[in-house]
Amino acid sequence: MHAIGVDIGGTKIAAGVVDEKGEILAQTRRDTEPDDVASIDRAIADVYAELTAEHEVGAMGLAAAGFVSPDRTSVLFAPNIAWREYPLARNVRELVGDDDVSIVVENDANAAGWAEFQFGVGRDATDMLMLTVGTGLGGAIVVDRELVRGRWGVAAEVGHMRVVPGGHYCGCGHEGCWEQYASGRALVRDGQNALIAQPDRATRLLEICGGDPEKLNGPQITQAAQEGDDLAVELLATLGRWIGEGAASVTALLDPELIVIGGGVGAAGDLLLQPVRRAFADQLSARGHRPEARIELAEHGNEAGIVGAADLARR
Repeated sequence: MHAIGVDIGGTKIAAGVVDEKGEILAQTRRDTEPDDVASIDRAIADVYAELTAEHEVGAMGLAAAGFVSPDRTSVLFAPNIAWREYPLARNVRELVGDDDVSIVVENDANAAGWAEFQFGVGRDATDMLMLTVGTGLGGAIVVDRELVRGRWGVAAEVGHMRVVPGGHYCGCGHEGCWEQYASGRALVRDGQNALIAQPDRATRLLEICGGDPEKLNGPQITQAAQEGDDLAVELLATLGRWIGEGAASVTALLDPELIVIGGGVGAAGDLLLQPVRRAFADQLSARGHRPEARIELAEHGNEAGIVGAADLARR
């Protein structure tokens, strides 16, 4: 059975028809407004109509960046989209007008993690931790080949573990969450601060962003680092340290055999992965007396949410 996966972001949705092998057969996208949740509903219905015009599907998975209800029909809370106790599946079904299609809401990091576990770098693992390092920091946990959702459906929100009491304010309403130090947003914030505080070291980054620190973004930092810029390499190393140290703390609880790093910052490759591995090893408890988790980059890139959401909906 083919299924549609929809990856819902703050400003766009990406959707595709996915077969049982995890291959995307057709794909489309729409722009959305994070404060206009009705526009997101309409965009999902629109891509459903487009994709089902040429493909027969039996299920649709909606990968949402937020806390998903236990029955996987609603979004309880989202830091970056105006969802509060929001009946996403019901609203979309009313617009779609098809009672035969199964509509399932899934956390976006869970969807990406499931894609990697089923069809990507984790296909041979039994216990896996996925970290999606994008604008924020999401997580997915697989234990004994089962996705862990928790009693109330909101497990694996590792980005909201507090790592710095009284630290940077987070969209979840607290301060010092891990995602405020281990995310694309943190990378850009630190980069912008460095342009102001260390202009003598920031020549290349200032050039790339047109001399305006406010226009600096993550891909620009990655580009400069790949060119050998010392400051950009240092910024990625700092991000990698935060990811690695936090992953070691999560490992003390879960003991995974594999840790997968996904999300947009994965484009930095070894410039990010090596600092992650070093920091993980430095902070791992009882190192030398226990097996150590492998740490690898995700294989599916930006399509992981589509693939995972579709497969979870099909199941």
